[in-house]
Formats: sequence, C-alpha cells, structure tokens
Amino acid sequence: MEPYWGIWEQHWNGAQLVDTATMLAWAKSMTWKGSHPMVKLSRRLYRKGVSLSRKAMRKIEARLERNPLLPKWDILIRPT
Repeated sequence: MEPYWGIWEQHWNGAQLVDTATMLAWAKSMTWKGSHPMVKLSRRLYRKGVSLSRKAMRKIEARLERNPLLPKWDILIRPT
C-alpha cells in the first residue's frame, strides 16, 4: 500500500482536494504498475486513547514484515 501514496501525490500534483468526492475521484483515476487502487470512503470515527492488550498487539505484530533496509519506514502488513 505504501507505494501508492507517493504515486498518488505525484498524480494529483497539488490539485486542491477540497472535498471527499474530489479526493476519491483523483484516487480512483490513478494507476500504479498498470493497476488501479481499490478506493473506499470510510466514515468510521475512531476513539482516541484506545490501546490494545499485549496479547492482541502480538497478533498484529506477527503480521508485520519489515524491510531490513528501511525498518522504520517500509512495513508489509500481511492479511489475516
């Protein structure tokens, strides 16, 4: 997913993303390596201050694969 952000930034090239419809249209119109991203608007509100138990966090961390060359910046999240 991470490579899409850079490509998307280049694609919209400073266009004013004034509302969600404009943002979604730009996101849907871009391509990366010949494929379009799946774009979905989420209106879900996230509560602040929520934390996971250590057991729950271990399950999530087990799905993370860090690039040894960029361990802080490049993380692949494997689906469940």
